[in-house]
Amino acid sequence: LLYFELVYVMDGIVSYLKQYPEMQLDALFVDRVVNMLEEGIDVAVRIGELQDSTYKAIRVGAVRRVFCASTQYLKEHGYPKKPEDLSEHRMILARGLSPTNELRFSKQGKNTSVRVNPFLTVSDNFSAEKAVLSDMGITRLLSYQVAESLAGGALKVILSDYESRPVPVHVVHREGRYSSARTRTLIDWMVEHLRAQPSLN
Repeated sequence: LLYFELVYVMDGIVSYLKQYPEMQLDALFVDRVVNMLEEGIDVAVRIGELQDSTYKAIRVGAVRRVFCASTQYLKEHGYPKKPEDLSEHRMILARGLSPTNELRFSKQGKNTSVRVNPFLTVSDNFSAEKAVLSDMGITRLLSYQVAESLAGGALKVILSDYESRPVPVHVVHREGRYSSARTRTLIDWMVEHLRAQPSLN
């Protein structure tokens, strides 16, 4: 998720500070859910279903969990037509997104799972993306991370009919801070910035 923060959130922060140069921000980029009250955070951007109702949240988009492979790999090995076909392909799993070898799929309200035997397992999405771009196999990544590679044709999405529900993205803030004019300008700016991103909508 740090990729999301560094690319989308940091871009928003940079443009915000250019618009409001008198402001000062302390940005915390971490790949975990933080306790905003304990860590003194006024505004956060979160990917995923929200568990804590004590915060106010504004939905700004969603990301998909997509299976993808390079154009060259698919040309050489063919396109999987259904999840079970993955057993015949070289699978690369990023543990952050696929913590087990049991992959879940959904189609027309029906959920299924397929167990795969990956030839490569990595701890992060960056490494999985590099591997698929090197024509090494098929992996599952978040759509925003591979948006540029998909747009340029280096990667192709497969099994799109079997994708699980998109994961929501929210700008989250503490209720007691909503009346703060300075906090409000940042909230409004980040909401507008993130909603304008094609890969989040």
